[in-house]
Amino acid sequence: WRAALARDILQQAPMPAPDDDPDEEEDKKEIKALDEGDIALLKTYGVGPYNKKVLGVEKDIKELNTKIFELVGVKESDTGLAPPSQWDLVSDKQMMQEEQPLQVARCTKIISPGTEDAKYMINVKQIAKFVVGLGDRVA
Repeated sequence: WRAALARDILQQAPMPAPDDDPDEEEDKKEIKALDEGDIALLKTYGVGPYNKKVLGVEKDIKELNTKIFELVGVKESDTGLAPPSQWDLVSDKQMMQEEQPLQVARCTKIISPGTEDAKYMINVKQIAKFVVGLGDRVA
């Protein structure tokens, strides 16, 4: 019965001749060139309705940003320091001599919060822990 089934299948769908190559048929098909409408459609593919307006506004923002930097004379640096031409070494040296240098501390606990006489427990790294009040120049 298997041989009869195989014979029936072969009779229904004849095998293509070796000369009939499907790739050659695709090559023989006429290639149609794109017209201007097709090219315009491909250019707008994936573009939103406000894309041109957004690009125009971004360009305007960049131009205004460069104008502002030119007028101000500020250049961004990777160190965060102002350019040496804007340094005031004399006043910086005087300020360092007059004031005590500040230290960075971490507040670990607030004693009696919400009152005027609140105290803060701070920890200065590798030095000590202190209980302090709020200073005049600290908010």
